[in-house]
Amino acid sequence: MSQASTAIDRREAIDGFAVAVMIMLTFSWGLNQVAIKVANTGYSPIFLTMARSAIAAVLVYGWCVWRGIRLFERDGTLWPGILAGVLFAVEFILIFFGLDYTTAARGALMINTMPFWVLIGAHFLLGERITGTKFLGLAMAFAGVTLVFVDQLSLPDASALRGDVMCLIAGILWGATTLVIKKSKLADASAEKTLMYQLVVSVVFAIPLLPFGGAILRDVSALATGALLFQAVFVVAFTYILWFWMIRTYPATGLASFAFLTPAFGVLCGGFLLNEPLSINIFAALTLIAAGLFVVNRPVRRRIPPG
Repeated sequence: MSQASTAIDRREAIDGFAVAVMIMLTFSWGLNQVAIKVANTGYSPIFLTMARSAIAAVLVYGWCVWRGIRLFERDGTLWPGILAGVLFAVEFILIFFGLDYTTAARGALMINTMPFWVLIGAHFLLGERITGTKFLGLAMAFAGVTLVFVDQLSLPDASALRGDVMCLIAGILWGATTLVIKKSKLADASAEKTLMYQLVVSVVFAIPLLPFGGAILRDVSALATGALLFQAVFVVAFTYILWFWMIRTYPATGLASFAFLTPAFGVLCGGFLLNEPLSINIFAALTLIAAGLFVVNRPVRRRIPPG
């Protein structure tokens, strides 16, 4: 394994670099909600799950070959890797199906309950204790997210509840995947290997489900195909590798709190790209979210006893 992939510089607190990276990632994931809605117009949800994972797997494998990153050595990651892959596959099948029924805004809110599940799980599994300050910061951020959607919580139709539940379960699975990575041998594996487990397993998992996803091809268009390629090449092959490196390097709960930016960015992207309405609530919400993130990630000053 290359030296770059084996050296893990673990950091105890969120720094300026982490903040910049997480803003970029959450913006990309917010834009991804729009891309999913667009891609769903051309292809079935299960096919999209399989196709984007397959395309991304080829790209990530090529990157590993070029960089000399070993993927097949025995390091105790097989079973947690398979588990993470299954969680990843089910998560995105639920997201793609869920966004067929509900709006991008409601779906993003449900998916991004993830930090609460990580916060609870990390308390019991990772020893990252829930403090009053962290809980307050997360509550402020969640209040900001709620404010974004305060005028859009009415159901577009009765079937939207089905999509909401799917996206909520997807958020739980996203949190579970994060915890599996942090708790298992995957924490010491390269980000590329961690991602390859999830991509390959999700392709294998999705193939037998293809007949149950309805017509594979819907209204295929250049826009829908472009949205699929955007997800596979940029979101999956690039931002997920970066995300897995981040969760191996920084505290899980601190990073997870940034997920509250994703639905806010999703609404902004939806407003500009899908003509969804924007209001002053969004900007007030972003202020609350930023304040919540500051509270969650503020370094704790330990008093040094005299003498």
